[in-house]
Parts: sequence; C-alpha cells; structure tokens
Amino acid sequence: MITRDVDAFVAFASNSAADFGPACAKAVFLVAPEGFALAEQSASDNRYMDLGLATDAAKALAEHRGLQAALSAVVPTICFPGRADTPDAQFPNNVFATAPGRLLLGHMRHPVRQREAERPDIRGFFAQAMGYREIDLRAQPGICELTGALVIDRARGLGFCGLSERCDEAGAKAMHAAFGLRATLMFDLAPGEYHTNVVLSVLAGRAVVIAPDGFADPAVVEGVARCYAPGVVRLGADEKLGFAGNCIAVAEQAVFMSAAAASALRPENRRILREAGFDIHAVPLAEIEKAGGSLRCCVAEIY
Repeated sequence: MITRDVDAFVAFASNSAADFGPACAKAVFLVAPEGFALAEQSASDNRYMDLGLATDAAKALAEHRGLQAALSAVVPTICFPGRADTPDAQFPNNVFATAPGRLLLGHMRHPVRQREAERPDIRGFFAQAMGYREIDLRAQPGICELTGALVIDRARGLGFCGLSERCDEAGAKAMHAAFGLRATLMFDLAPGEYHTNVVLSVLAGRAVVIAPDGFADPAVVEGVARCYAPGVVRLGADEKLGFAGNCIAVAEQAVFMSAAAASALRPENRRILREAGFDIHAVPLAEIEKAGGSLRCCVAEIY
C-alpha cells in the first residue's frame, strides 16, 4: 500500500506486526566532512542554512570524529573519507541507503549532490565486501533523497514520505518498491521544509518524534501519532529549529541527537523518551549543523 489516505494507512499500520525486520541497523557508516563548506545549491531550498556564516573545516572534522567515536561505542561504525568537490557528503543518508542485501542509490535534486553517488569505494564496499545488490534509482524520473525524504519504521515495514522539492510522488513510489515496504504514507511537508527527517523520526519502531509545524496537514500529524501512542514526542518550534527531530535510534535503548538538539528538548519530551526506554546520547555538532543538517543526516544505516 502507498497512499495519501491517512485513515487507511493508520488502519493498516495498526494491524502490522513488528516482524518485518530488525528495528535498528546492524551497523552504520559515515562520510567525513573533508573540505567542509556550505553548498550554494543546497542552500537554495534548505531553510536551515545561512550562506553568510563562516565555516571552520578543522572544527567540522573534529566534531565528526567525535560523532564516530560516540556511535562506535554503541553500534559498529565505519567512516569513508570525504572529498572537497562534494561539500554535502557528510550527509550520506540522502544518497545511500540499505535494506537487507540491497544498496539503494538516491536520485538527488542538486548536481552537487549527484556526484556523491558515483563513488566507487562506497559502492564497491557494498557490492564486493558485503555482497549487496545495487538498486540505482537515479535513472527513474522521480526525485527521491532516500532516508532524508522517507522515514522508515523498519520493525513494521512502514514508510512516512514527505513530499517537497527533494521528493515527488514518482520518487516516493520508487523508494516504496525498492525498500519493499508494506505501506507508505505520502504527505506534503509544510512550505519551506526540505526533508522529512528534520521534522520526524521513528525510534526503534516504538516511539515517534514529530514537529507538527513541519507538516502541511495537521491530520497527518495526528495520524502518525496514533500509530505510536503513547510514545509521541511533539516538538515545539524551538526544538525543531534545534534539530531535535533529526535524531536516530541506533540501538533499542540509544537515541542519538546533537548537543544543540538535546539542549533544546523540553523536560516533558525527555520524560516521554525515558518512559519509552531510551537514553539520550548528545554529540556536539554546531559546525556541521551550519550545513543545514544534523546528526541523523550524518548517519547512513546498514541493514
């Protein structure tokens, strides 16, 4: 099922058992922010970027090493080197994603990001070392920036796909098929939002973090919340701008977010996460966040 009908999706999701696959990835990979800079093309449709800000490549690299170290204490973590001609490569989850036995290549909107998918080392790692089959979505007509646009409940095989300049309906359908999902809900993001994973995160299949003002239709917010009640963290505007929605559960009890996101999180929302069985791991990423993404954008999952 792939639909815009919220009630039909919620009815289907309510009867979907958590037997689709592991709720969390078996490993993750990163791409280092070599030659860190702000990409002008990306800034054209990313409200979280300010091209007027100065950047410090050495500081970004240090933050990224800290992220790798923090993740590796919880989940196997590898890091590929970055390249100066791909300034957004530290956000690999938009370009690369996996399902069991498969590597997906996303169809990126901007040419500066399209170059990232050409890398023979990352693709070769999955083809030769992992034995994964490659599914290349770049040739199909729809724009689909993978797990930036599509938030997935891996335990139940459910997708939540926000449509914007970074993902259209054709792209959503291509991703639904490539991931082999049971059901995907398509909806419009609020004007100015570029990726779903900034305003929504499903945590280990049992809780959701959602920023209501990131959605064009409030009915979508309520429908998603019904799928995960009582484990629903509703973010205020300040929490969303602090990237609290751009978080990820890399293990059953471990939610990672940036230090700014954790600082912005209200006590009530911390309590909800705690009652859902999660510990918060906060990592300083202030320099990397100048590029318009945060911790979840830096983490590509290996299933």
